[in-house]
Amino acid sequence: MPDIKDLTLEEKAYLLSGKSYWEIIGVDRIDLKSIIVTDGPHGIRKSQNISSTDFNANKSEIAICYPTASALACSFNTDLIYQMGEYLGEACQAMNVRVLLGPGNNIKRTPLCGRNFEYFSEDPYLASKMATAEIMGIQSKGVGSSLKHFVANNQERRRNTINAIIDERTLREIYLAAFEEPVKIGKPWTIMGAYNRVNGLYMCENPYFLRDILRDEWGYEGVILTDWTATDQAHVSIRNGLDLEMPTSGDVGPRKIIKAAKDREFMKEVDRAAENVINLLTKAEETKVETSYDLDAHHQKAREIAHECIVLLKNNENTLPISPEKYNSVAIIGKFAKEPRYQGGGSSHINSYRVDTVFEEFTALSDIEIKYADGYSLKTDITEEEIIFEAVNVAKPADIVLLFVGLPDVYETEGIDRKHLDMPPNHIELINRVTTYHDNVVLIISAGSVVKIPYLDRVNAVMNGWLTGEAGAGAIVDGLLGIINPSGKLSESFITDEIYDPSMGNYPGNYEVLYDEGIYVGYRYHDKAGSRLQFEFGFGLSYTQFKYSDIEISNTRIHDTGTVDVKMTITNTGNVSGKEIVQLYVSELNPIVDRPDKELKGFSKIELQAGESKNISFTLDKRSFAYYNVDIKDWHVNSGIFRILIGKSSRDIVLETDIEVISSNPVYEVTQDKIYVKRVEFIETNRIHRNTSMETIKDHLIGKRIYKMIMKQVNEELAVDEVISDKEYKMLNPEMMITMINEMPLRSFVNATGGDAMTDGNLRILILLLNLTRPDTILGKILGIFSRKK
Repeated sequence: MPDIKDLTLEEKAYLLSGKSYWEIIGVDRIDLKSIIVTDGPHGIRKSQNISSTDFNANKSEIAICYPTASALACSFNTDLIYQMGEYLGEACQAMNVRVLLGPGNNIKRTPLCGRNFEYFSEDPYLASKMATAEIMGIQSKGVGSSLKHFVANNQERRRNTINAIIDERTLREIYLAAFEEPVKIGKPWTIMGAYNRVNGLYMCENPYFLRDILRDEWGYEGVILTDWTATDQAHVSIRNGLDLEMPTSGDVGPRKIIKAAKDREFMKEVDRAAENVINLLTKAEETKVETSYDLDAHHQKAREIAHECIVLLKNNENTLPISPEKYNSVAIIGKFAKEPRYQGGGSSHINSYRVDTVFEEFTALSDIEIKYADGYSLKTDITEEEIIFEAVNVAKPADIVLLFVGLPDVYETEGIDRKHLDMPPNHIELINRVTTYHDNVVLIISAGSVVKIPYLDRVNAVMNGWLTGEAGAGAIVDGLLGIINPSGKLSESFITDEIYDPSMGNYPGNYEVLYDEGIYVGYRYHDKAGSRLQFEFGFGLSYTQFKYSDIEISNTRIHDTGTVDVKMTITNTGNVSGKEIVQLYVSELNPIVDRPDKELKGFSKIELQAGESKNISFTLDKRSFAYYNVDIKDWHVNSGIFRILIGKSSRDIVLETDIEVISSNPVYEVTQDKIYVKRVEFIETNRIHRNTSMETIKDHLIGKRIYKMIMKQVNEELAVDEVISDKEYKMLNPEMMITMINEMPLRSFVNATGGDAMTDGNLRILILLLNLTRPDTILGKILGIFSRKK
């Protein structure tokens, strides 16, 4: 491996910035090779022009699109997620991709986050297990992963500038907890820092998180890199624990690093970062193999994975599965049945190998008579009477109606948060009309996150198909026909209304967003507040039934330095085989600090033949009973009685037993107030600075001219009538692109363009002029008068 001493200062500096948009630079002089990285996390979005520095060069190579993280977590199957990681790693090797940018593991603080489809869960325990499995699967094939977005990137709105104010206990128990095991056990080759600030500092220059927690406390030894264009000042980030800014900033970042390297202490940080990048490049080269992969086999694996992600939410009177013995005719209604929504929008969008459709799969697998109608248009969310009328007429004579509804691409995508949890108006009206004229209707939902399900009491069955990837339609049909038995359970709570969003009143914020709900995220909040839910966390039905019995524990009294085994028996009491997800929650009966009613601390997915029984075992340790104590700055167990709960969901607890846990470090008084560790006061004023967003200056006398110039260029790009094939995808939809421009900080003129659009010096002059001519300044008022006269 090359020695850091062999590199010049300039070589070290350039090693800490990308080579292009998708390459990490090497050093040719010492045969340190550059490597390719690319977006994931549920597929490989490798650009066809890998050396380009142009973000819009987004046509990507063909790859398999697997289910998104929101679907994967509903499988509760870490072995399955590991296998998907293996398949992703194998494909990366074949495509010469050395680091796959995933998994995404941010907690779903609010169901309105537009990128929730890319994240696993509202629960940190479940999220941590899923992420760890995917990381280890990918890296088992000699390919690196990139755990992202560290940390608290829980909204898309103003993600480049928002300051998340989070107390220490909440950080530890919810947001950091999701990352801790993936870092310590998964050991990802890279970790991606988030765009946002936390407690005043940008994540990519926040020493408390990058150095104190990741390096010193968790022992992380890999590369910490930025999310794309998340760097403010490269030398400041390197000084505070970052290793690599991505993508390249041209000469901008390296020159700042070289200038700052006159300071000996800073030079030590440069050497530390450069050595980490060298280690990554060396490992990537040593584990590289020449190989190929079977796209058809990977497509089939994608279908098998999707099988376990589908969640059956309702099934009155065994409406499902569909069989010729029950039904002679089926009406398939909904454009999604022929043009499926199977993945999210934005940087994770895959140029899929082969996209199955429900209509084709149903036709191939069943002899039942099928009639089809569009039901709605995908080009608008306005109800079109002719389309609805046709759908009702197709539905009326059928024995059973399958309505395929959900969220189109524009309703949930990276870069934009959702405005509400409703389906489009034309989907809602379709459900209304069809259920008015037919009493045997099944809803099949395609969405990446929580949706309000209209007219739930008027349908006999609901199947949540999530965004289950390119083979998801086939998996859904397999479930509808009973070829497989649905076994997924919800990894997030389905609320009935936005008023039950735990972050309501503290989201999205303006310059700051206060996480005032604290540890009460998801079911933790809903249990405490008694929220009305459509379906609770952990809920999911099967075509069979399961009986839980015979709970026992290895000891009724333990010290927190020990462990306890929990055993129980599960029996399939139905007539068909199936898989059940057994969930273990822990509740402290007499806590000395405010604690949730229960918290997930274990789960197990098990397959049982009809009539079969099996024993399941869980092992609980100190962390299973602990809360984070801000006084002692460590995890702490209060001596007392804890209740171990075994459930089919968070609100369907069927077995319980108590255990006494004795603390090895008794604490009798605990701080109840929220403590903010390492918080830097950040007060946004009218003063314009390098991190001021474009939307802030668009009405400014000078700023609006710059804004109009940029938006004119954007609109020209969006107006280009490109001829593209069905397999090609223009990554940035108009709303997403305009929103990203609006929320872009001024520093992006320099960093994101490598100084081509504007130098640092020019940016300083621009900011000076903008501040001198603000509407609240004397000069600004005078110029405003002349401007209005013109």
